[in-house]
Amino acid sequence: MKRYVAILVCIVLLVTLGACGKDGEQQPAKEVVESIKSEEILEAANKSKDKTTDENQVPNNEPNNDNTTGEDRMTTTNVKDTENFYGIEFTADSDIFARIKGKSYKDDCTVPLEDLRYLHVLHVGFDGQPHEGEIICNKAIAEDLLEIFEQLYEAGYQIEKIKLVDEYNAEDEASMADNNSSSFNFRFISHTTKISKHGSGMAIDINPLYNPYIKTVNGNLNIEPANSTPYVDRAADFPHKIDETDLAYQLFTAHGFSWGGAWTTSKDYQHFEK
Repeated sequence: MKRYVAILVCIVLLVTLGACGKDGEQQPAKEVVESIKSEEILEAANKSKDKTTDENQVPNNEPNNDNTTGEDRMTTTNVKDTENFYGIEFTADSDIFARIKGKSYKDDCTVPLEDLRYLHVLHVGFDGQPHEGEIICNKAIAEDLLEIFEQLYEAGYQIEKIKLVDEYNAEDEASMADNNSSSFNFRFISHTTKISKHGSGMAIDINPLYNPYIKTVNGNLNIEPANSTPYVDRAADFPHKIDETDLAYQLFTAHGFSWGGAWTTSKDYQHFEK
């Protein structure tokens, strides 16, 4: 209020001096008022700008974390290309969990969510081109898988598909029949009541169509996936066959995984587990 009274007094004095023919050029009263108003507007704008800048500035002692979806990068040590081969820790509030809830992560799942990791990898497809892959696995094997898949990619090892089994509504047969390589899916071992290693995210299947699961049940030969019959004969020569000379076998076993192809009561040529 005092400021505006002072402005009015100045205006009156200037008008009076102008009327008395004061020596020297005088700025007309109207121009003085407009100048004062302009200064007021500029000052107010600057104050508003300063306030906005202060509000948007992140304090030095607080992290600028834009992550609001419950997802954080996990730490890796031996992965070279961390832009393409990385893992993510996720929570029940994350977009990742929304994709698996009620599918691979069923309502009766006994695996704590904090024990799982989402992995992003690259792989060479059957077309010889690079493709992005997604895996959910147990945190205990997450870094192993990142290292192995990076080495497979660098070697040009062909894997047709690496998708979350949830894209097949967590139906294992459908995923395998489409030759999809995957890891976590809370389920039981075929023809048993025991939770599969996939159920805890401690196993992964590679090119399952060409490397089937084979077991004799009640005198009948059971083959999974059902459309992999042409690849049951392991003495035959065909592409993408996993055996002891295969690079995937060599890398997985070097990392301490056991291979289902070495089992005695059944054979699971696609399968590596810890």
